[in-house]
Amino acid sequence: QVQLVESGGGSVPPVGSLRLSCKHSGGTFNAYSMAWFREAPGKAREFVAASKGNGGSIYHEDSVKGRFTMSRVNAENTVYMQMNSLKQKDTAVYYCAAGRSLINSALQLPSPYVYWGRGTQVTVSS
Repeated sequence: QVQLVESGGGSVPPVGSLRLSCKHSGGTFNAYSMAWFREAPGKAREFVAASKGNGGSIYHEDSVKGRFTMSRVNAENTVYMQMNSLKQKDTAVYYCAAGRSLINSALQLPSPYVYWGRGTQVTVSS
C-alpha cells in the first residue's frame, strides 16, 4: 500500500517562502507520476505541479509558474515544492498525490491519482 506524507506547511507573510515535502513509501517510486494539488476553502481541488515519473518532465500550473518549483529526489522517495513570492490566494491545504505512469493530459486532473496524502496547511497572511 502506497503512503504519502506531506510536511513543511505553515503560516507566512505575503512574498514569503515555504518548502513542502512529500515522502512516498510502499511502492516503486520512480515509476509513479507525482503531483501537488491544493484546495482552498469553498473551492475545488486545483492542480499545482506534477512530475511525470520514469525520468519525465515536471510541469507547473500557470498561476504558480515562476514562483513555485517542484523537484523530485528519487533516492529519497521524496518530492518537494519550493514556494516563493507567496500570495494570500495561495492559502490552501496542499496535497501530494501519486498515480501510475500517467500520460501528459492526465497529470493535471485529480481523478487519475490513486493515492493521496492527508495534506499540509499553507496560510499566507499579514
